[in-house]
Amino acid sequence: MSKILNIGLFGFGCVGQGLYHVLNNSTGFKANITKIGVKDKSKKRSVNANLITFDKWEILNDPTIDVIVELIDDAEEAFSIVSEALKRKKHVVTANKKMLAYNLQALYKLQQENNVSLLYEASACGSIPIIRSLEEYFDNEELKKVSGIFNGTTNYILTKTINEKLSYVDALKQAQDKGFAESDPTNDVEGFDPKFKAIIIALHAFGIIINQKDVFNLGITALSNEDINYAAEKKLKIKLTPVIQRLANNKVTAFVIPQFVKQTNQLFNVENEFNGIIVEGEFSGEQFLQGRGAGSYPTGAAVLSDISALSHGYKYEFKKHLQQQAEGYTNDVVFEIYLRYNSTQELKHFNFLEIKEHYKANTYNFIIGKINLQSLIEAEHSIKSNKIFIALVSDEVRLHNSIKELVIEESLEEIN
Repeated sequence: MSKILNIGLFGFGCVGQGLYHVLNNSTGFKANITKIGVKDKSKKRSVNANLITFDKWEILNDPTIDVIVELIDDAEEAFSIVSEALKRKKHVVTANKKMLAYNLQALYKLQQENNVSLLYEASACGSIPIIRSLEEYFDNEELKKVSGIFNGTTNYILTKTINEKLSYVDALKQAQDKGFAESDPTNDVEGFDPKFKAIIIALHAFGIIINQKDVFNLGITALSNEDINYAAEKKLKIKLTPVIQRLANNKVTAFVIPQFVKQTNQLFNVENEFNGIIVEGEFSGEQFLQGRGAGSYPTGAAVLSDISALSHGYKYEFKKHLQQQAEGYTNDVVFEIYLRYNSTQELKHFNFLEIKEHYKANTYNFIIGKINLQSLIEAEHSIKSNKIFIALVSDEVRLHNSIKELVIEESLEEIN
């Protein structure tokens, strides 16, 4: 029989209120929220004042509290709370993907040392049970790739720009009005949020803990009507897609870049705030999971699922990390991209290995060709300062040294 847990909750914003609602309306699981730790003393709360505390130590030092649930925005303070809770041998549930991505190695060590459980299903792709699926269903199978749509905010914006022909600015405003995007949407639209999720997923899919500084992320803020029209003419859609892939040398690469998605791709019809994840196994082939990636109740439901699992003594086993760990990380990979630029002067920052197509006009110029990821990393400042839009044309990713040196079909000098 499962134990009824006493919960110390940190944060009562969108997700915290979602958890409170889901927990109080669940018929299959019961738990007690003993205290709710918040920061803003002037803000009115929709719960009994006796539940509220402004002192984190009142929760952390309470011996009757079994589980700490951390749902605050501040990643540094979240790490302080979570690490202190683990040291006090309290189980922890968190949805803070930035905190996890920055501190995954330390948190892994803390939970092992203190023999407690740290669960974080809600940190990666909302209501989709991807972490549990990787831990339980794919625990012994070697995986080739995990990719998809990990961010509901950007997918909502892209859906509106492509399907309803809204401008990027109008689509972002609509996402903010609906509560999918923050007043400062940088984490979402610049691709940081899906990067953090990719780092978390990489641990459970490939057993590797990646330094967040090593993962290249490029968002959708440079998206223009020309890019949208190009996609429409080719019967493609634009999606922001993280890719985590095991390569031929048993190393892993990971990045976040917009992608042109074909109608045959599972992600083509994943719209609005929904997420979609493609898991490719060595033997099981391609599996596809879809669910809501943004919103109070879906994320609250994922948090509740972790709390319920804790009541049955569940812990991540990290089998891939302990038994099938990849042999390292690399950005020395090649893929094919569409690059829309403003002036030929900008092209000096990009070392294309092969150019397949180029188009040049008064206000719209693009190149399609193969390039090394490391080359994009080195050109990151130019990409962002010049609002250059880049998208994957193909999701094929190969080691740079696994292919013969490619010949540029048409030199950049000729384009100039």
